[in-house]
This record gives sequence, structure tokens and C-alpha cells, in this order.
Amino acid sequence: MTEGTLEIDGISKRYGAKVALDGVTFDVRAGELFGFVGSNGAGKTTTMRIALGVLAADGGEVRFGGEKITHEARTHIGYMPEERGLYPKMKVLEQLIYLAELHGLSANEAHRNAENWISRLGLADRRKDEVQKLSLGNQQRVQLAAALVHDPAVLVLDEPFSGLDPLAVDVMSGVLREKAATGVPVVFSSHQLDLVERLCDRVGIIRTGRMVAVGTVGELTSSARSKLVVTAPAARPGWAAGLPGVRVLEENGTTTVLDLDPGADDQAVLAAALATGPVTEFSRRRRSLTELFRDAVSDGAGSKEGEPR
Repeated sequence: MTEGTLEIDGISKRYGAKVALDGVTFDVRAGELFGFVGSNGAGKTTTMRIALGVLAADGGEVRFGGEKITHEARTHIGYMPEERGLYPKMKVLEQLIYLAELHGLSANEAHRNAENWISRLGLADRRKDEVQKLSLGNQQRVQLAAALVHDPAVLVLDEPFSGLDPLAVDVMSGVLREKAATGVPVVFSSHQLDLVERLCDRVGIIRTGRMVAVGTVGELTSSARSKLVVTAPAARPGWAAGLPGVRVLEENGTTTVLDLDPGADDQAVLAAALATGPVTEFSRRRRSLTELFRDAVSDGAGSKEGEPR
């Protein structure tokens, strides 16, 4: 397969009366890291399983490079499920060779690729161990190797950073950046929003089966309401209470963090602060992706635990 864009176009899925996905639409471009985030039960895993052909959609279409994805095309997708998809009693090297051969690689290619990813992911000392004897973090590394061993044209990863220590997170982040740099579209879900913010080119937020935001972190956070940070050493607690269109988010010593309604006069806030004495800080602070995510999912905050994801 050549380089291309992975398109999720109007995907819908129901389980009886339960709407799991309602017209989910986004794309993951060639060479892009796309973060797919949402609360438990929002629809992330269901979307990924439909892209892989594990589930059938009730409506919509999945395309790659402008063409509807076929069974043949799906053999060129690297998939990492959130739940372990490995044979627990099979040895690491044997398992990766077997999975590579299932994707059509020759025995020599499969062995070479398996050894390469075992080395790259720091598993050389564990290559002859059964998967069930590995730590959870090392099992996660093997799972990633299984998604990469056939040199996929697309990567779809469900919670790839779950359970990893900081060193392993750095290793996996480097691998994903490297794959994207070769033109591979990479989409992954994660609850580690600080990592998504740092790593991803674009982000999609899903809530109760509907996409509520898609864009770069800069685009999403710049359109959100910013905070106003005021440091007034002589001010008494509560000095900003009652100002029109102003809500006090926190007071930490001499620093007050405020949320202003659209159209609220920040100069009136400055005047009120100056009335207490000197002001040593008066600045806007852009919201983080974590704060934006909380805002996006707070309205009907998703499904209950145990409902389809």
C-alpha cells in the first residue's frame, strides 16, 4: 500500500436501543500522529474495531487513500488492542515471527523484522520468554512489536501507553514519531492527555458516540476560553468577587485565577486589582488539553462503565 489518508466517514453503530456511534467522522493524514480521546464508553474502541473490520458498522465508510478499505487493505494495518491480543504461552520471538507470516511475510522477512523490533523495544533479553512471564510493561512492548512487525501502512493503537513506565513511554513515543515520519498515519487513544498534547499533530474528542472537537491542540485550546491570572500582593481574598462576568476559579496566596465570560472587560478587572495596590502579574493563560477535554465531556459526560466503547 502507498501513503494515504485514513478516513472515518459518518460511522454509526447501535447495540439494540443503545447508540454507540452517531456519524463519527475524522481523518488521519499521511505522516500524522492523531490522538483520539474520550471518556470510558465514549466510542473510541468501537470506532477502532470498525476501522479494522472486527466490527461491522451500521452506516458510514472507512477509506484509505480514497478507496474503501477491503480485507486485503486491512492486512496492511498495524493494530494494537487495549486488551492483550497475544498468545500467553508462546515465546516472544516465535510469536512475532508467526504474526508476521500471517500478514504475508516470508520466513526470512518475518524473522528479520521480529528481531529488529525486539531489539528496538528493549526486549532482547526476553526474546525466548513466554509472554505470560513478562511484566505488564514488557507485554505492552511485545504488543506494539506485533503491530509493527509486518511494516504496516497504517497504525491504529488502543491505549498503547497504558501501564508503561516513563522510560518505556519515551521509547514508544519515539517509535510512533519515527513511523509517522515515514508517511504512516498513526491514530491512538489515550487517557494521558498531557502526553497526547505533547505528541500529537491533531486531536479528536469523542463524547457519547459523537465527535465534539477535531483540530490541532493550538486550534482547540485557542478557541477555548482562557484564564486570567492576577497577582496582587496587597489584595485581600475575594477582591474579584462580584465583578461583572468574572468567576473566581482559585485563590492561591496573592495570586487569583479568573474565568471571564465572552465580552467581559478585563480592564475593569485590572482596575479593581490596582485599587488594592501594586499588580505584579496580569496575564492570560491558555487552557490545557486536559481542561478543554473536561469542558467537552462535562455536558452529558459519557456512558456508564460497562457500556460499549
